[in-house]
Amino acid sequence: MAQPLIIRRLGLRDYGETWQAMRRFTDERRPGTPSEIWLLEHSPVFTQGQAGRAEHILAPGDIPVVQSDRGGQVTYHGPGQLVLYLLIDLKATGKGVRGLVSAMENAVIRLLAEQGIEAWADPKAPGVYTEKGKVAALGLRVRRGYTYHGLALNLDPDLEPFTRIDPCGHKGQAVTSLKELGLNMSLEQAGDKLAERLCSDLELVPMVV
Repeated sequence: MAQPLIIRRLGLRDYGETWQAMRRFTDERRPGTPSEIWLLEHSPVFTQGQAGRAEHILAPGDIPVVQSDRGGQVTYHGPGQLVLYLLIDLKATGKGVRGLVSAMENAVIRLLAEQGIEAWADPKAPGVYTEKGKVAALGLRVRRGYTYHGLALNLDPDLEPFTRIDPCGHKGQAVTSLKELGLNMSLEQAGDKLAERLCSDLELVPMVV
């Protein structure tokens, strides 16, 4: 039987406060607690993953750097970027971490394909790529069988901060946005479409609150 999932639209949020809210939700949830997807954008921030190396942060300037507990290396979040956090019960979906990562990547790839934009995943470097560069970054944490963190899709953010880091630990990695690719899509439009695809792939029944 398909499990329910709550979708929350949270607007512009501070990264640190949101991260701690995800941790609390994950620590306090119990079997049967509905999974959730949070749709939001962050104030400008660099986040460093658990395996992150300081040398990949080149010149942060006035943008704060937060040491996070997600997987991966350093990335940037800011206004104009859709962040989709997956607070998912992995056991209930019947998928492992790799299956969830593939579902996230495929949701973005299909979204772009519908707009005539070719995109692909790289098994050696999670995320979604186009001919102009990386357009979506992924990072997860699993605790007690539950996931948090998720994916970030560049709609129309300021891309300059990505030049201050080695994005996801890859020196010289080009980063692009849907705007640069010729696609105008609002945060709500992109969030709803990605959430719908993920719910379908994970056999979850969405409820918007």
